[in-house]
Amino acid sequence: MDRIGDAVRRELGRFGTSGEMADLVGAWPEAVGETVARNAWPARLARDGTLHVNAGSSAWAFELQQLESEIVGRLREVLGEVAPSRLRVVPGRLPEPLVPSEERHAGPLPEATLEQAREARDWAAEIESEDLRKSVEKAARASLARASDRRAV
Repeated sequence: MDRIGDAVRRELGRFGTSGEMADLVGAWPEAVGETVARNAWPARLARDGTLHVNAGSSAWAFELQQLESEIVGRLREVLGEVAPSRLRVVPGRLPEPLVPSEERHAGPLPEATLEQAREARDWAAEIESEDLRKSVEKAARASLARASDRRAV
């Protein structure tokens, strides 16, 4: 049985150095530690072997750039020859943190308001399949309710 990571690695490999990104992303938290991994993440690998890393702030970017040789060394220990030769750390967008499933379902889901239910029904109205229309409407109601619940906090 093929693991999904193998398939992703194979597909990314068709695009040159991008194939190594799966290995880099997998090794990043182990190489830099949990705190750094929450505040900086590999963005892309350039053809010259430079790993471009996005950091959550300019302070993180500066600090990690100062630790370039140490981070590259740790990545080399974990990845061997696949490791990047250099780092370039800049402030940038980070991936959304994974929310453990127990936190996702910690409380009851918020109920959609009448206005949100109408909006969801309008969005789904032109879908021909009744089953699909009902599913889309239900998902839209839940999404609208959760979005307004988060804003109110």
